Amino acid sequence: MAKALDIQKLVDYQSGTVVSREVIKKELGTVTFFAFDQGQGLSEHSAPFDAMVQVIDGEAEITISGEKHTVRAGEIIIMPANEPHALQAENSHYKMILTMIRSD
Repeated sequence: MAKALDIQKLVDYQSGTVVSREVIKKELGTVTFFAFDQGQGLSEHSAPFDAMVQVIDGEAEITISGEKHTVRAGEIIIMPANEPHALQAENSHYKMILTMIRSD
């Protein structure tokens, strides 16, 4: 159904946890909203396709192939396919949009 959504309200912060909400799930990709409480994160892993993170609130520490990146609200970063990456809310909580596009 087509309707406008407030991206800040799609997920709310919850103390001591990571909250996610998938808004698009198709065979060729997904769009998921996340809210990370300060100190929370996702441990190092990899995926077989490229992913784009767009931070919409706060500041994320994103490590890709051992290199740390600080990504702030209004910024994006591409996590290349098959590269190990981890996400952490070091200095503040943050919200992000994760867009994954699958390809052959």
